[in-house]
Amino acid sequence: MKTIQELRSSKNGLYKSEKKGVDDLRDNFISRIGARTARVGIVGLGYVGLPLLWTFHEEGFPVTGFDVDQTKTDNLTSGTPYIKHLGKEMMGKLAGSEKCSATVDFRGLAEMDVILMCVPTPLNAYREPDMQYVEQTTRTISKYLQKGQLIILESTSYPGTTDELIIPILEKTTGMTSGEDFFVAYSPEREDPGNPQFNTAGIPKVVGAHGSDALAIAAELYDSIVVETVPVSNNRTAEAVKLTENIFRSVNIALVNELKVVFKEMDIDVHEVLDAAATKPFGFMKFTPGPGLGGHCIPIDPFYLTWKAREFEQHTRFIELAGEINTSMPDYVIEQTIKAMNAHQLPLNDSNILIIGLAYKPDVDDLRESPTFKLMDLLSEYEANVSYHDPYIPRIHETREHAEWTGLESVTWDKETISDFDAVIISTNHSDINYQQLADWNDLIIDTRNAMKKIEPKNEKQIWKA
Repeated sequence: MKTIQELRSSKNGLYKSEKKGVDDLRDNFISRIGARTARVGIVGLGYVGLPLLWTFHEEGFPVTGFDVDQTKTDNLTSGTPYIKHLGKEMMGKLAGSEKCSATVDFRGLAEMDVILMCVPTPLNAYREPDMQYVEQTTRTISKYLQKGQLIILESTSYPGTTDELIIPILEKTTGMTSGEDFFVAYSPEREDPGNPQFNTAGIPKVVGAHGSDALAIAAELYDSIVVETVPVSNNRTAEAVKLTENIFRSVNIALVNELKVVFKEMDIDVHEVLDAAATKPFGFMKFTPGPGLGGHCIPIDPFYLTWKAREFEQHTRFIELAGEINTSMPDYVIEQTIKAMNAHQLPLNDSNILIIGLAYKPDVDDLRESPTFKLMDLLSEYEANVSYHDPYIPRIHETREHAEWTGLESVTWDKETISDFDAVIISTNHSDINYQQLADWNDLIIDTRNAMKKIEPKNEKQIWKA
């Protein structure tokens, strides 16, 4: 096992390839990176691909975005924002740049030096990896693969994806060999949408690769755009790093979600407990409970490892238990909602319920894997009439898993509208929401995020924590 220092030295030429001609191919590539003439293509212009494209552009690289969704490529070409936190200024600058373009024509992949894959990796109905987008993209790349290109997967996946799925497709389709004719690497995305403290350039990048030459090129590439690169031994290790980061969060969130349920029965406020525990300057990291997990990573990534572990006859009991706890939280919220409504002598059936927050986290327009959808589904099963308010998502666009909610629009924020609901569930604690107005306008609020902690309730039955 090489140390980080030994791995990093590969990009400085201390590891020489045994293959004739590969040294020159690698060194020429690294020279083009240093000169900012290497052409970068990014497949997938979503929450990962678009910030990555912007970061390469800001460092002077010629960049091209590829996507099957022409709306995204048209918006990038015209400078129209489609991801709120990235803003008009960034989109306008990209649209006006001679070094940036976007297209749905994948024949342009043949002109790229680097191709980064930033495509979805969801789970199927059996909570197994759905690799169709990675596989389809790899097959598309293989049609246009050129000698000397570097292919990098950034999408989160199970250990072995790059070596067992991507490389075999590229080699079989083209007759070329990874590490000799082209290069392959893996560098997991670490985006945190809407977090103003960290952008792509300011987050260290883990890099694994298929061979030392690919590692040297990939590390040099990322060194040119981010604050630090962290090379690891191979692709499998880099893939495992990403899963470990998100499993860590999933397990700890499951812990505080379980504590929330236990402490409630003891008449203890879990948020007060966590706030007090967080004052300890060592040995404690604060996580907060909620109505369930959202975003692409935490609800999905742990199951990639549990699926792959079965191949090695290993059972990830701890990880699976955390998943069970987290996925049960929407049911717990509905259970608490029923109790709260019963206290007001209101049936859930045929009631009018407002959910505040469709996005999976505060102050973004990202609704991927949002637990609010599960709450809406469960309320509908009880034949409640469900509405939502989200200042960042005025209308629900079509999603892969929740097509039945497509087209539903956010209700207006005014006294007449909000007071007309039988109950309000706070699913996402957006900072733009006036929670004092909410308390003034509605008599039954189920708070899953401790958003009402500073609001004095009208009576003991108005605000319920769930």
